[in-house]
Amino acid sequence: MTEEDRLRTHPHERLAGDALHIDLAAVAAQLRAEPHAAKNGHRQVALARHGALSQLLFVFEPDGELKAHRTDGEVTIHALSGELVVTLEDGPRAVSGGQLLCLAGNVTHSVRATKASEMLLTICHHVRA
Repeated sequence: MTEEDRLRTHPHERLAGDALHIDLAAVAAQLRAEPHAAKNGHRQVALARHGALSQLLFVFEPDGELKAHRTDGEVTIHALSGELVVTLEDGPRAVSGGQLLCLAGNVTHSVRATKASEMLLTICHHVRA
């Protein structure tokens, strides 16, 4: 990808610094305004990466989804607005705006928005020696 093709500032620049002050509503509005089609009904952007910690913001269209996946790190799914259905091996969990779902590492899960929604995803990656 060339710099001319890039939709956003390069993560190396965007995520630089020891302290980041982020307006989540403004970033969500920017994501929703992007001219390209959403992939699987969602758009996402990395907000912060510090050591083992990563934070990403997702904006979902109705019925937007993240297919089943897992990561070795612990995960928090914070529904900022809307309504998400997080499906785990033992069944679905409804997560509405203002609610948080915490998952241990290596838990397979998928996410589907039942209506337009915003989600803050935090991952604490396991550092491999």
